[in-house]
Amino acid sequence: MPLPFQSAPESICILRLSAVGDICHTLPVARTIQSQWPSTKLTWIIGKLEASLVRDIPGIEFIVFDKSRGVKAYWDVRRALRSRRFDALLHMQMSLRSSVVNRLVNTPVRIGFDRARAKDLQWLFNNAQIPAHRNQHVMDSFFGFAEALGINERELRWDIPIPESDQQQAEALLPGKQPALVISPCSSMSYRNWHSNGYAAVCDYAVKQYAFRVVLTGGPSITELEMGQDIETQCKIPIINLIGKTNLKQLLAILKKATLVISPDSGPAHMATAAGTPVIGLYACTNPDRARPYFSGEWVIDKYHEAVRAKHGKEASELSWGLRVRDPGTMERITVEDVTRKLDEFMQKTARC
Repeated sequence: MPLPFQSAPESICILRLSAVGDICHTLPVARTIQSQWPSTKLTWIIGKLEASLVRDIPGIEFIVFDKSRGVKAYWDVRRALRSRRFDALLHMQMSLRSSVVNRLVNTPVRIGFDRARAKDLQWLFNNAQIPAHRNQHVMDSFFGFAEALGINERELRWDIPIPESDQQQAEALLPGKQPALVISPCSSMSYRNWHSNGYAAVCDYAVKQYAFRVVLTGGPSITELEMGQDIETQCKIPIINLIGKTNLKQLLAILKKATLVISPDSGPAHMATAAGTPVIGLYACTNPDRARPYFSGEWVIDKYHEAVRAKHGKEASELSWGLRVRDPGTMERITVEDVTRKLDEFMQKTARC
């Protein structure tokens, strides 16, 4: 079947397994397809953790790939797809794992990234490509899959359901309507993490200067739990530590309640965008032009370009778009004053609105 489609196809399969931030980048593409082609049936192959955030979205069938099951995870997907055929596959992840899953999908059209961006040999597993563009934000690149199908509109909408029980639990953990500053201090990649004494100083400042309730959020990993304890210990003023105490739906509900979020490049930063909450993004290791919270460009603290110049002696524009700076101490280029100044700017602007 030639691309772009001249009419709405019967069915499309989306392949994006992980991670939470990229699931949040993928969802508006799915929402756009739903809006433009309401008769098209959407099936999304997705990771287990990520499915817990979105699997109850109406109008999308989710097939869970549980990587903890090893080889059995592939058999699970194969069994779920038995006797199924799709008009197109959107292969929106670059990894050998996802490429193996790709071959389990019965479809004549397999759309992947353009050759310049198709890492991990992704181009070998597909027979069509998205339009080639340089230097795009991740979400903009994902919309290339809609463009390849023949859809040029964009529906920047998430509308992730939150069950009543999870809303109630979030309200119990963070009751009332006092303005809340949520700090999600950790990324899944530890080199992106800022330091606990910096977070603690920002917590104290936010409480003293703006009477915020400061809330720490995050998952149950040892790194996150220890970070939360270190921040809490160093704070001079009590804060609310919810690290390890919420699931993704409850976290989304808390992010919806927040006035503002502070986070490095992480899944919760992009969940906050989905929740409609502004984010002060802490970026030194990854390029904010590529991976910032989508609507919060003016609130990003960008030390990435400085770090690239120091390490490579070149401007970021002269190097690979996805280049990361993983050197120890890179995030320490961000100072407490950088963050409090950005917080001041945010509060001054919102006061004028």
